[in-house]
Amino acid sequence: MMMNSFKFLFLMFCFVFINQSYQSRTVIPKSYNQLNLTDVAGLESIAFDCKGEGPYVGVSDGRILKHEPNFGWKEFAIPSLTKERRLCDGPTNPMLELICGRTLGLNFNNATCNLYIADAYFGLLMVGPKRGVAQVLANSS
Repeated sequence: MMMNSFKFLFLMFCFVFINQSYQSRTVIPKSYNQLNLTDVAGLESIAFDCKGEGPYVGVSDGRILKHEPNFGWKEFAIPSLTKERRLCDGPTNPMLELICGRTLGLNFNNATCNLYIADAYFGLLMVGPKRGVAQVLANSS
């Protein structure tokens, strides 16, 4: 039963994200700035919050990072309090994903500015606009 609800929520998350993408029709300028990520790997998703700030990215060690002008990349959220920082932060060993998490998708709710996270191991998560540990909304347990 829990698996079915997780699948339903995940499909709804994907539908809302795709629907919003088609409605926004953002014009991309011909010039751009490259924002380098160091000591991380596996960028899977990118999102901008309800104020247009960001970008926010999910990386292979489970963290969500936010780019802040003049400061660079800062940690915005983690998938779990049980995440072992010494073990998880920075490495690119795929065997650690079960413990550390793996963010596959990000999307902001424009009304609440809450960030919804699809994580391969922790499930569907949500974190408020003030940063922190993500709350589990649905998982396969």
